[in-house]
Amino acid sequence: MLKGSLVAIVTPMFDDGRLDLVGLRALVDFHIAAGTDGIVVVGTTGESPTVNFEEHCLLIEIVSQHAAGRIPIIAGTGANSTSEAIELTRHAAAQGVHSCLLVTPYYNRPTQEGLYRHFRAVAEAVDIPQILYNVPSRTAVDLVNDTVMRLASVPNIVGIKDATGNMERCSDLLSRLPKDFALYGGDDPSGLALMFMGGHGVISVTSNVAPALMHQMCEYAFSGKIPEAIAINMRLLELHQKLFVEANPIPVKWALKEMGLIPGGIRLPLTPLSKIHHATLRQAMQRAGVLP
Repeated sequence: MLKGSLVAIVTPMFDDGRLDLVGLRALVDFHIAAGTDGIVVVGTTGESPTVNFEEHCLLIEIVSQHAAGRIPIIAGTGANSTSEAIELTRHAAAQGVHSCLLVTPYYNRPTQEGLYRHFRAVAEAVDIPQILYNVPSRTAVDLVNDTVMRLASVPNIVGIKDATGNMERCSDLLSRLPKDFALYGGDDPSGLALMFMGGHGVISVTSNVAPALMHQMCEYAFSGKIPEAIAINMRLLELHQKLFVEANPIPVKWALKEMGLIPGGIRLPLTPLSKIHHATLRQAMQRAGVLP
């Protein structure tokens, strides 16, 4: 079971939308040096909805090969088509990734039975650890706790990323899930609270720009250093919030460009961060200590 700060890494792009694969390799090195506990490649933050199938596979290959076992890699392989999710998951497994992260099918809005059968079908088709991903604010479908419990009995479904930020439903999951089933926060502002309740870490957007601080916060939380963990979370709270002033990953890609880590390109229909938010986000980065 992976624990700690798992970064939902961005996909660097040039201004014309081409993939910046050199920059992607540099980001992997950046996170290894900062102590990040795992890298999620081609998740929502990695612009999975706008890369094509071949690019999606290539990004998984590049990150897995460059990491070369130095850090666990989790491949985003979810899709709104079960057959496509199986194909992506098979490809990721062939690259030797640690596990796969599968978002709920989006737009087609399956029933709970459809969600159960979808995730079970992928798990039965590909023998690799798989993590469910529930983010109803983006997908328009909610994987309810009772369905999660059904899926937890599938041997290679090993965890869930819950991005609802709802502590009541997370508490319910923690009270019912098997002890070896991981629950990760997908909402940075509530991630520390989830770890205090027994969660296993965060799959984080903020970790893109503050990886060392996020890693240290998780370490403090797991070792019982509660005041120290809270102090880091308070330091990062404004940054957690301002990284969502527009749709993710618009703000975080702007922030990484400000840090000189990526060119800043983003693909339509997403657009660069509106100028009205530049000063606000820059101030949040400065207060967190990630910009001078």
